[in-house]
Amino acid sequence: MQALARENMQRAWQRVKANKGAAGVDGLDIARTGTHLKHAWPIIRQQLLDGTYRPQPVRRVGIPKPDGSERELGIPTVTDRLIQQALLQVLQPLIDPTFSEHSYGFRPARRARDAVLAAQRYVSQGCPIVVDVDLSKFFDRVNHDILIDRLGKRVNDPGIIRLARAYLNAGIMDGGVVIERMKGTPQGGPLSPLLANVLLDEVDRELERRGHRFARYADDCNVYVRSQKAGERVMRLLRRCYDKLHLKVNESKSAVASVFGRKFLGFALWQAGNGEVRRAVSAQALKAFRHRVRQLTRRNGGRSMAAVVERLRSYLLGWKGYFGLAQMPSVWRRLDEWIRRRLRALQLKQWRRGKTIYRELLRLGASPRVAQSVAALSRRWWHNSLSAVHHVLTIAYFDRLGVPRLS
Repeated sequence: MQALARENMQRAWQRVKANKGAAGVDGLDIARTGTHLKHAWPIIRQQLLDGTYRPQPVRRVGIPKPDGSERELGIPTVTDRLIQQALLQVLQPLIDPTFSEHSYGFRPARRARDAVLAAQRYVSQGCPIVVDVDLSKFFDRVNHDILIDRLGKRVNDPGIIRLARAYLNAGIMDGGVVIERMKGTPQGGPLSPLLANVLLDEVDRELERRGHRFARYADDCNVYVRSQKAGERVMRLLRRCYDKLHLKVNESKSAVASVFGRKFLGFALWQAGNGEVRRAVSAQALKAFRHRVRQLTRRNGGRSMAAVVERLRSYLLGWKGYFGLAQMPSVWRRLDEWIRRRLRALQLKQWRRGKTIYRELLRLGASPRVAQSVAALSRRWWHNSLSAVHHVLTIAYFDRLGVPRLS
Protein backbone atom coordinates (compact mmCIF):
# COMPACT_ATOMS: atom_id res chain seq x y z
CA MET A 1 0.00 0.00 0.00
CA GLN A 2 1.55 3.27 -1.16
CA ALA A 3 0.32 5.13 1.91
CA LEU A 4 2.60 3.01 4.14
CA ALA A 5 5.81 3.93 2.32
CA ARG A 6 8.46 5.12 4.77
CA GLU A 7 8.78 8.64 3.35
CA ASN A 8 5.01 9.14 3.28
CA MET A 9 4.66 7.95 6.89
CA GLN A 10 7.43 10.29 8.01
CA ARG A 11 5.68 13.24 6.36
CA ALA A 12 2.40 12.19 7.96
CA TRP A 13 4.01 12.03 11.40
CA GLN A 14 5.47 15.50 11.03
CA ARG A 15 2.04 16.87 10.05
CA VAL A 16 0.29 15.16 12.98
CA LYS A 17 2.88 16.57 15.39
CA ALA A 18 2.53 20.06 13.90
CA ASN A 19 -1.26 19.92 14.26
CA LYS A 20 -0.89 18.92 17.92
CA GLY A 21 -4.32 17.95 19.23
CA ALA A 22 -5.59 15.93 22.18
CA ALA A 23 -5.27 12.23 22.94
CA GLY A 24 -7.91 9.78 21.80
CA VAL A 25 -9.61 6.98 23.74
CA ASP A 26 -6.26 5.28 24.46
CA GLY A 27 -5.12 8.32 26.47
CA LEU A 28 -1.82 8.55 24.57
CA ASP A 29 -0.75 12.05 23.54
CA ILE A 30 1.64 12.67 20.65
CA ALA A 31 4.83 12.15 22.66
CA ARG A 32 3.62 8.90 24.25
CA THR A 33 2.28 7.67 20.92
CA GLY A 34 5.70 8.24 19.37
CA THR A 35 7.26 6.05 22.07
CA HIS A 36 4.54 3.41 21.68
CA LEU A 37 4.94 3.19 17.90
CA LYS A 38 8.67 2.48 18.13
CA HIS A 39 7.84 -1.11 19.07
CA ALA A 40 4.18 -1.40 17.97
CA TRP A 41 4.40 -0.05 14.40
CA PRO A 42 5.68 -3.27 12.68
CA ILE A 43 2.63 -5.16 13.98
CA ILE A 44 0.22 -2.35 13.04
CA ARG A 45 1.78 -2.06 9.59
CA GLN A 46 1.39 -5.76 8.94
CA GLN A 47 -2.25 -5.61 10.05
CA LEU A 48 -2.80 -2.74 7.63
CA LEU A 49 -1.25 -4.77 4.80
CA ASP A 50 -3.29 -7.86 5.72
CA GLY A 51 -6.54 -5.89 5.98
CA THR A 52 -7.03 -6.95 9.61
CA TYR A 53 -6.36 -3.57 11.25
CA ARG A 54 -9.31 -2.15 13.19
CA PRO A 55 -9.26 1.54 14.16
CA GLN A 56 -10.09 2.38 17.75
CA PRO A 57 -13.33 4.27 18.51
CA VAL A 58 -13.18 8.05 18.36
CA ARG A 59 -13.53 10.11 21.53
CA ARG A 60 -16.66 12.23 21.51
CA VAL A 61 -16.14 15.95 22.23
CA GLY A 62 -18.90 18.57 22.13
CA ILE A 63 -17.91 22.07 21.00
CA PRO A 64 -20.45 24.79 21.96
CA LYS A 65 -21.89 26.79 19.04
CA PRO A 66 -23.08 30.42 19.25
CA ASP A 67 -26.73 29.34 19.01
CA GLY A 68 -26.42 27.21 22.15
CA SER A 69 -26.22 23.87 20.36
CA GLU A 70 -23.11 21.71 20.11
CA ARG A 71 -20.91 20.65 17.22
CA GLU A 72 -19.88 17.07 17.79
CA LEU A 73 -16.26 16.18 17.11
CA GLY A 74 -14.84 12.69 17.09
CA ILE A 75 -11.18 12.67 18.12
CA PRO A 76 -9.30 9.61 16.79
CA THR A 77 -6.27 8.26 18.62
CA VAL A 78 -2.96 9.78 17.52
CA THR A 79 -2.09 6.47 15.83
CA ASP A 80 -5.30 6.61 13.78
CA ARG A 81 -4.72 10.27 12.95
CA LEU A 82 -1.29 9.25 11.65
CA ILE A 83 -2.74 6.51 9.43
CA GLN A 84 -5.51 8.80 8.17
CA GLN A 85 -2.99 11.53 7.39
CA ALA A 86 -0.85 9.04 5.45
CA LEU A 87 -3.93 7.99 3.47
CA LEU A 88 -4.87 11.62 2.83
CA GLN A 89 -1.42 12.41 1.42
CA VAL A 90 -1.84 9.65 -1.16
CA LEU A 91 -5.52 10.19 -1.96
CA GLN A 92 -5.66 13.98 -2.15
CA PRO A 93 -3.30 14.43 -5.12
CA LEU A 94 -5.25 11.70 -6.90
CA ILE A 95 -8.80 12.85 -6.14
CA ASP A 96 -8.65 16.61 -5.62
CA PRO A 97 -8.01 17.51 -9.29
CA THR A 98 -11.31 15.78 -10.17
CA PHE A 99 -13.38 18.09 -7.94
CA SER A 100 -15.43 21.02 -9.19
CA GLU A 101 -13.79 24.42 -9.49
CA HIS A 102 -16.74 25.76 -7.43
CA SER A 103 -15.66 23.72 -4.37
CA TYR A 104 -13.38 25.62 -1.97
CA GLY A 105 -13.39 23.82 1.38
CA PHE A 106 -10.45 21.73 2.64
CA ARG A 107 -8.60 21.78 -0.66
CA PRO A 108 -4.96 22.66 -1.41
CA ALA A 109 -4.41 26.30 -2.41
CA ARG A 110 -8.09 27.14 -1.83
CA ARG A 111 -9.54 29.09 1.08
CA ALA A 112 -12.79 30.48 2.38
CA ARG A 113 -11.85 33.91 1.05
CA ASP A 114 -11.85 32.47 -2.49
CA ALA A 115 -15.46 31.35 -2.04
CA VAL A 116 -16.43 34.79 -0.71
CA LEU A 117 -14.76 36.52 -3.66
CA ALA A 118 -16.60 34.20 -6.06
CA ALA A 119 -19.91 35.06 -4.37
CA GLN A 120 -19.18 38.78 -4.69
CA ARG A 121 -18.36 38.32 -8.37
CA TYR A 122 -21.62 36.48 -9.09
CA VAL A 123 -23.70 39.16 -7.36
CA SER A 124 -21.83 41.88 -9.27
CA GLN A 125 -22.68 40.04 -12.49
CA GLY A 126 -26.39 40.55 -11.81
CA CYS A 127 -27.40 37.63 -9.58
CA PRO A 128 -28.82 39.29 -6.43
CA ILE A 129 -30.85 36.25 -5.25
CA VAL A 130 -29.10 33.51 -3.31
CA VAL A 131 -30.23 29.93 -2.79
CA ASP A 132 -28.66 29.47 0.64
CA VAL A 133 -28.68 25.80 1.65
CA ASP A 134 -27.75 24.54 5.10
CA LEU A 135 -27.52 20.78 5.58
CA SER A 136 -28.79 19.44 8.88
CA LYS A 137 -26.00 17.62 10.78
CA PHE A 138 -24.23 16.76 7.54
CA PHE A 139 -21.25 14.92 9.03
CA ASP A 140 -23.58 12.87 11.25
CA ARG A 141 -25.80 11.79 8.34
CA VAL A 142 -23.27 10.66 5.73
CA ASN A 143 -24.43 7.32 4.34
CA HIS A 144 -21.51 4.88 4.41
CA ASP A 145 -22.63 2.74 1.46
CA ILE A 146 -23.19 5.74 -0.81
CA LEU A 147 -19.86 7.32 0.17
CA ILE A 148 -17.88 4.10 -0.34
CA ASP A 149 -19.57 3.62 -3.72
CA ARG A 150 -18.52 7.14 -4.82
CA LEU A 151 -15.00 6.64 -3.44
CA GLY A 152 -14.67 3.30 -5.24
CA LYS A 153 -15.34 5.05 -8.55
CA ARG A 154 -12.26 7.23 -7.99
CA VAL A 155 -9.84 4.87 -6.22
CA ASN A 156 -8.90 1.47 -7.65
CA ASP A 157 -7.30 0.03 -4.50
CA PRO A 158 -9.35 -2.48 -2.44
CA GLY A 159 -7.02 -2.04 0.55
CA ILE A 160 -7.66 1.71 0.74
CA ILE A 161 -11.40 1.25 0.26
CA ARG A 162 -11.48 -1.36 3.02
CA LEU A 163 -9.55 0.87 5.39
CA ALA A 164 -11.75 3.88 4.61
CA ARG A 165 -14.83 1.83 5.50
CA ALA A 166 -13.16 0.65 8.71
CA TYR A 167 -12.70 4.29 9.74
CA LEU A 168 -16.30 5.09 8.90
CA ASN A 169 -17.48 2.15 11.00
CA ALA A 170 -15.28 2.90 14.03
CA GLY A 171 -17.55 3.59 16.98
CA ILE A 172 -17.82 6.63 19.22
CA MET A 173 -16.85 6.44 22.88
CA ASP A 174 -19.10 8.57 25.04
CA GLY A 175 -19.04 8.33 28.83
CA GLY A 176 -16.99 5.15 28.71
CA VAL A 177 -19.46 3.37 26.41
CA VAL A 178 -18.70 2.58 22.75
CA ILE A 179 -21.62 3.42 20.46
CA GLU A 180 -21.68 1.74 17.06
CA ARG A 181 -22.02 4.09 14.14
CA MET A 182 -24.02 3.03 11.10
CA LYS A 183 -23.78 6.40 9.37
CA GLY A 184 -21.77 9.61 9.62
CA THR A 185 -18.12 10.54 9.36
CA PRO A 186 -16.73 12.20 12.50
CA GLN A 187 -15.31 15.71 12.29
CA GLY A 188 -11.87 15.60 13.83
CA GLY A 189 -10.01 13.12 11.63
CA PRO A 190 -7.74 14.21 8.73
CA LEU A 191 -9.63 12.06 6.21
CA SER A 192 -13.18 13.31 6.89
CA PRO A 193 -13.03 16.58 4.86
CA LEU A 194 -11.79 14.76 1.74
CA LEU A 195 -14.53 12.13 2.07
CA ALA A 196 -17.13 14.89 2.46
CA ASN A 197 -15.96 16.48 -0.79
CA VAL A 198 -16.12 13.10 -2.55
CA LEU A 199 -19.78 12.79 -1.57
CA LEU A 200 -20.85 16.37 -2.34
CA ASP A 201 -19.01 16.65 -5.65
CA GLU A 202 -21.98 14.88 -7.23
CA VAL A 203 -24.21 17.86 -6.37
CA ASP A 204 -21.58 20.28 -7.68
CA ARG A 205 -21.52 18.49 -11.02
CA GLU A 206 -25.29 18.65 -11.37
CA LEU A 207 -25.24 22.41 -10.72
CA GLU A 208 -22.41 22.82 -13.23
CA ARG A 209 -24.27 20.79 -15.85
CA ARG A 210 -27.14 23.26 -15.60
CA GLY A 211 -24.82 26.27 -15.85
CA HIS A 212 -25.39 27.69 -12.37
CA ARG A 213 -23.13 30.15 -10.56
CA PHE A 214 -22.35 28.82 -7.09
CA ALA A 215 -19.74 28.47 -4.35
CA ARG A 216 -19.47 25.54 -1.93
CA TYR A 217 -17.31 25.39 1.17
CA ALA A 218 -17.68 21.95 2.80
CA ASP A 219 -21.42 21.56 3.42
CA ASP A 220 -22.20 25.29 2.92
CA CYS A 221 -23.48 25.85 -0.63
CA ASN A 222 -24.75 29.13 -2.06
CA VAL A 223 -26.20 29.35 -5.59
CA TYR A 224 -26.64 32.82 -7.15
CA VAL A 225 -29.50 33.47 -9.57
CA ARG A 226 -31.29 36.44 -11.17
CA SER A 227 -34.81 35.98 -9.81
CA GLN A 228 -36.81 34.55 -6.93
CA LYS A 229 -38.56 32.14 -9.29
CA ALA A 230 -35.26 30.81 -10.61
CA GLY A 231 -34.05 30.42 -7.03
CA GLU A 232 -37.06 28.35 -6.06
CA ARG A 233 -36.41 26.02 -9.02
CA VAL A 234 -32.79 25.58 -7.88
CA MET A 235 -33.91 24.88 -4.32
CA ARG A 236 -36.20 22.09 -5.57
CA LEU A 237 -33.28 20.67 -7.58
CA LEU A 238 -30.98 20.71 -4.57
CA ARG A 239 -33.53 18.98 -2.37
CA ARG A 240 -33.76 16.16 -4.95
CA CYS A 241 -29.96 15.89 -5.13
CA TYR A 242 -29.57 15.76 -1.37
CA ASP A 243 -32.44 13.29 -0.97
CA LYS A 244 -30.59 10.97 -3.34
CA LEU A 245 -27.58 11.14 -1.02
CA HIS A 246 -29.80 10.62 2.08
CA LEU A 247 -28.94 14.12 3.32
CA LYS A 248 -31.43 16.52 4.85
CA VAL A 249 -31.84 20.26 4.22
CA ASN A 250 -32.23 22.34 7.38
CA GLU A 251 -35.36 24.26 6.42
CA SER A 252 -35.09 26.79 9.27
CA LYS A 253 -31.64 27.96 8.11
CA SER A 254 -32.06 27.60 4.35
CA ALA A 255 -33.76 30.16 2.12
CA VAL A 256 -34.18 31.70 -1.30
CA ALA A 257 -33.69 35.39 -0.60
CA SER A 258 -31.88 38.60 -1.46
CA VAL A 259 -28.16 38.13 -0.96
CA PHE A 260 -28.10 41.40 1.00
CA GLY A 261 -28.97 40.34 4.52
CA ARG A 262 -27.65 36.76 4.26
CA LYS A 263 -24.26 35.62 5.50
CA PHE A 264 -21.73 33.25 3.94
CA LEU A 265 -18.72 31.93 5.83
CA GLY A 266 -18.98 34.81 8.32
CA PHE A 267 -19.15 37.48 5.60
CA ALA A 268 -22.04 39.56 4.28
CA LEU A 269 -22.37 41.51 1.03
CA TRP A 270 -23.71 45.06 0.79
CA GLN A 271 -24.29 47.56 -1.99
CA ALA A 272 -22.67 50.98 -1.96
CA GLY A 273 -24.42 54.11 -3.26
CA ASN A 274 -22.73 53.74 -6.64
CA GLY A 275 -24.10 50.19 -6.98
CA GLU A 276 -20.78 48.48 -6.24
CA VAL A 277 -21.10 45.20 -4.31
CA ARG A 278 -18.73 45.12 -1.33
CA ARG A 279 -17.69 42.69 1.36
CA ALA A 280 -18.38 43.09 5.08
CA VAL A 281 -18.16 41.06 8.25
CA SER A 282 -21.59 39.67 9.13
CA ALA A 283 -23.43 41.06 12.16
CA GLN A 284 -23.20 37.67 13.87
CA ALA A 285 -19.44 37.47 13.37
CA LEU A 286 -18.96 41.02 14.70
CA LYS A 287 -21.06 40.17 17.76
CA ALA A 288 -18.94 37.08 18.41
CA PHE A 289 -15.77 39.16 17.98
CA ARG A 290 -16.84 41.73 20.55
CA HIS A 291 -17.85 39.00 22.98
CA ARG A 292 -14.44 37.35 22.71
CA VAL A 293 -12.54 40.64 23.10
CA ARG A 294 -14.58 41.39 26.24
CA GLN A 295 -13.56 38.01 27.64
CA LEU A 296 -9.89 38.59 26.86
CA THR A 297 -9.84 42.13 28.32
CA ARG A 298 -12.09 41.68 31.36
CA ARG A 299 -10.91 43.68 34.33
CA ASN A 300 -11.34 41.01 37.01
CA GLY A 301 -8.94 38.40 35.67
CA GLY A 302 -5.93 39.26 37.83
CA ARG A 303 -3.60 39.00 34.83
CA SER A 304 -0.76 41.31 33.89
CA MET A 305 -1.14 43.64 30.93
CA ALA A 306 1.57 41.67 29.11
CA ALA A 307 -0.38 38.42 29.53
CA VAL A 308 -3.62 40.05 28.35
CA VAL A 309 -1.92 41.56 25.29
CA GLU A 310 -0.29 38.25 24.40
CA ARG A 311 -3.63 36.40 24.25
CA LEU A 312 -5.40 39.34 22.63
CA ARG A 313 -2.68 39.68 20.01
CA SER A 314 -3.00 36.03 19.00
CA TYR A 315 -6.78 36.35 18.62
CA LEU A 316 -6.69 39.66 16.74
CA LEU A 317 -4.06 38.48 14.26
CA GLY A 318 -6.03 35.32 13.50
CA TRP A 319 -9.30 37.24 13.17
CA LYS A 320 -7.72 39.91 10.98
CA GLY A 321 -6.10 37.23 8.83
CA TYR A 322 -9.53 35.81 8.06
CA PHE A 323 -11.76 38.90 7.99
CA GLY A 324 -9.20 41.31 6.56
CA LEU A 325 -10.92 40.69 3.24
CA ALA A 326 -13.87 42.84 4.38
CA GLN A 327 -14.17 46.32 2.85
CA MET A 328 -15.14 48.33 5.93
CA PRO A 329 -12.33 50.71 7.02
CA SER A 330 -14.57 52.87 9.22
CA VAL A 331 -15.70 49.78 11.17
CA TRP A 332 -12.08 48.72 11.66
CA ARG A 333 -11.24 52.16 13.06
CA ARG A 334 -14.16 52.07 15.51
CA LEU A 335 -13.20 48.57 16.67
CA ASP A 336 -9.58 49.66 17.16
CA GLU A 337 -10.74 52.61 19.29
CA TRP A 338 -13.04 50.36 21.33
CA ILE A 339 -10.28 47.78 21.96
CA ARG A 340 -7.83 50.47 23.08
CA ARG A 341 -10.43 51.97 25.39
CA ARG A 342 -10.95 48.58 27.04
CA LEU A 343 -7.20 48.22 27.47
CA ARG A 344 -6.93 51.71 28.97
CA ALA A 345 -9.61 50.84 31.52
CA LEU A 346 -7.79 47.60 32.30
CA GLN A 347 -4.46 49.40 32.70
CA LEU A 348 -5.97 51.96 35.08
CA LYS A 349 -7.50 49.24 37.23
CA GLN A 350 -4.21 47.35 37.37
CA TRP A 351 -2.54 50.49 38.74
CA ARG A 352 -5.39 50.45 41.28
CA ARG A 353 -4.52 52.89 44.06
CA GLY A 354 -4.81 56.61 43.35
CA LYS A 355 -1.18 57.39 44.15
CA THR A 356 0.02 54.66 41.74
CA ILE A 357 -2.22 55.98 38.97
CA TYR A 358 -0.95 59.51 39.61
CA ARG A 359 2.69 58.41 39.51
CA GLU A 360 2.33 56.21 36.40
CA LEU A 361 0.49 58.90 34.45
CA LEU A 362 3.17 61.48 35.29
CA ARG A 363 5.84 58.99 34.19
CA LEU A 364 4.09 58.63 30.83
CA GLY A 365 3.95 62.40 30.28
CA ALA A 366 0.58 63.47 31.66
CA SER A 367 0.31 66.90 33.25
CA PRO A 368 -0.10 66.99 37.06
CA ARG A 369 -3.63 68.35 36.59
CA VAL A 370 -4.72 65.45 34.36
CA ALA A 371 -2.97 62.86 36.55
CA GLN A 372 -4.63 64.28 39.65
CA SER A 373 -8.13 64.36 38.11
CA VAL A 374 -7.87 60.74 36.96
CA ALA A 375 -6.44 59.58 40.30
CA ALA A 376 -9.27 61.33 42.16
CA LEU A 377 -11.78 59.20 40.22
CA SER A 378 -9.60 56.12 40.30
CA ARG A 379 -12.44 53.58 40.29
CA ARG A 380 -14.27 55.03 37.30
CA TRP A 381 -12.23 52.90 34.93
CA TRP A 382 -14.49 53.14 31.89
CA HIS A 383 -15.12 56.86 32.33
CA ASN A 384 -11.43 57.61 32.70
CA SER A 385 -10.54 55.46 29.70
CA LEU A 386 -12.29 57.99 27.46
CA SER A 387 -11.10 61.12 29.22
CA ALA A 388 -7.70 62.76 29.00
CA VAL A 389 -6.02 59.37 29.49
CA HIS A 390 -6.14 58.67 25.76
CA HIS A 391 -3.60 61.45 25.28
CA VAL A 392 -1.21 59.49 27.53
CA LEU A 393 -2.10 55.85 26.81
CA THR A 394 -1.86 56.60 23.11
CA ILE A 395 -2.03 54.48 19.97
CA ALA A 396 1.77 54.44 19.96
CA TYR A 397 1.74 53.18 23.57
CA PHE A 398 -0.35 50.15 22.57
CA ASP A 399 1.73 49.66 19.43
CA ARG A 400 4.77 49.30 21.68
CA LEU A 401 2.92 46.74 23.80
CA GLY A 402 2.29 44.72 20.63
CA VAL A 403 -1.46 45.27 20.19
CA PRO A 404 -2.22 44.78 16.46
CA ARG A 405 -4.37 47.31 14.63
CA LEU A 406 -7.32 46.15 12.57
CA SER A 407 -7.34 49.28 10.44
